[in-house]
Amino acid sequence: MTASYPQHTPGAAAPEESAGIPPLLRGVMWVAIGALIAGAILCVFWVLLSPEGDVIPKAFLTIIALAAFAGMSLMDAQLAPGRTSWLVLVSMLSWVLVLLCALTLIWVPAENVFVVVKVWFFILIVLFVQLTVLHQRIVWRAHRRHVTGFTRTLTVITSVFVVALLFMALVPLTLPTYFDYPDMYGRIMVSLAILGAVGTALIPLITAMFGPKRVAAHVEAARTLPWPTYRDGVTPLPMLPDGQPDFDALRTGVPSPGARSFGSPPVQAPHHPNPGPQHPAPPAP
Repeated sequence: MTASYPQHTPGAAAPEESAGIPPLLRGVMWVAIGALIAGAILCVFWVLLSPEGDVIPKAFLTIIALAAFAGMSLMDAQLAPGRTSWLVLVSMLSWVLVLLCALTLIWVPAENVFVVVKVWFFILIVLFVQLTVLHQRIVWRAHRRHVTGFTRTLTVITSVFVVALLFMALVPLTLPTYFDYPDMYGRIMVSLAILGAVGTALIPLITAMFGPKRVAAHVEAARTLPWPTYRDGVTPLPMLPDGQPDFDALRTGVPSPGARSFGSPPVQAPHHPNPGPQHPAPPAP
């Protein structure tokens, strides 16, 4: 006998290798790699040209920031299969923005700003960026329940207001002493916050008023009466051909002709008429 073995084509790839990773995830990973390389080059440039003497603490903080960014990129890559495509891209871009703000906060000189204050600014930067991403997830999820031209326009305008507010809040946190921020800057931020809050409240309100109602089926199911049973409270009554309970079987104990039984009817005790009061027999003489 001649044994036959499976042939392997030299240029063929394994099933796992041919599947590969999704193009969007591959692009997101390239964005993370490019951000790491660009951040490292920028930090080297600052190290070589910085006139200050505190280069070693800043370099140490830079290494921590780059390592944290690499960890968050790996976490986003692990969570990517369970997320929508736009959320994967937005989440990665948000961490790139956090990395750029952190490197700027570390290396750009700021007079009369202590390290503790910079750490607090960095925490606020991460908090504001991630709250904006969470806001976009909630708003666009509410928009998908009732999609119209008006709700789509309202959602886009609200997102623009919120993202603009985010960037205006990040500039003074990243460069606290680099610019002279006028009073109008704060007024514009407050106006954007009010408009974004109004749009955020209107989207779920319009969806709840004019969108499809999901509780109608549960209300109808709650109003359905339970199927009647025999006197034992366990055995269900037979069902007539028209789908109604056979109440005659409850009275007679025997299913009606053509009724469908779901169990043997319980045995009912025979009914005896009341014999009335009985008097004792007189004693024998």
